[in-house]
Amino acid sequence: MTATKVVAFGGGHGLSASLRALRHTAGELDLDITAVVTVGDDGGSSGRLRAERGGLPPGDLRQALVALAGDHPATRRSAGLFQHRFTGDSGDGLAGHAVGNLVLCGLMEQLGDPVAALEHAGAMLGAVGRVLPMSPQPVGIEARVRGVDPGRPDEVTTVRGQHQVAVTSGRVEALRLTPDAPAACAEAVAAVGAADWLIFGPGSWYTSVLPHLLVPGLAAAIVASPARRLVTLNLAAEKETLGLSVADHLAALHWYLPQLTIDYVLADSKAVGDPEPVGRAAESLGARLVLAPVAVIDGSPRHDPAALGTALVPVLGADR
Repeated sequence: MTATKVVAFGGGHGLSASLRALRHTAGELDLDITAVVTVGDDGGSSGRLRAERGGLPPGDLRQALVALAGDHPATRRSAGLFQHRFTGDSGDGLAGHAVGNLVLCGLMEQLGDPVAALEHAGAMLGAVGRVLPMSPQPVGIEARVRGVDPGRPDEVTTVRGQHQVAVTSGRVEALRLTPDAPAACAEAVAAVGAADWLIFGPGSWYTSVLPHLLVPGLAAAIVASPARRLVTLNLAAEKETLGLSVADHLAALHWYLPQLTIDYVLADSKAVGDPEPVGRAAESLGARLVLAPVAVIDGSPRHDPAALGTALVPVLGADR
């Protein structure tokens, strides 16, 4: 029996939670996991390396690799090393950099191919899946935002950069990438075409989830793929999505890729509130709403990988 091929889209902590949850299904499902990661990060260590060295920002790619790292003690130590962040003051060139970011930057420069670099890093970590960039070139993220200046609530401003969009205090009304039509990673397109499942979210909606739909080659592959599609909703609004209802998050998927259909929407039973509008929004995309307790028990808005994995088993294991 062949493994079920799953492609998970996103970036940062949201994608990491999804990948860890997929790993928690291993006792019941045989999954072949591919992570397709956004490449728009311009903040922190990734932003510094991108500005100083060029190439893809490594931070979100590193987090996905670490989430898929193998369980052997040696690979767990390597994963811990990848996550180690140097301390120091502003005059220290290493301060703030994660070791894994530097390793990925070095591999990409040495091999001249980000996919080969990620494959090599995955082997170093004993990764139980594959990590790919959504594009072989870094992208910029821009948003038209209403009410950035509280004194001018109706004024619309262009906010540039992933970090600035993520922390904007206004309401995002439109999102775009620069360049307008970045190339899609060929290996990611192939993975989407061969997938049994495509998973979107959880994660920062405007800066981690929706950017995949704005890469023309990747968007076309998503629409054409015979795979079933699952959306995992966030547990709470983030700063960039304040003012958006849970149903609005689903509507945004349709807005940026009208041809997109979804089979299942997975949401936390407590976080979703009134399920009726969310159910209607899911149905408008062709999806069935599935409610399950997937949050950590301390009440913070974070997915528990084990609980999310448990919720994923009956969905990913369902017959067509």
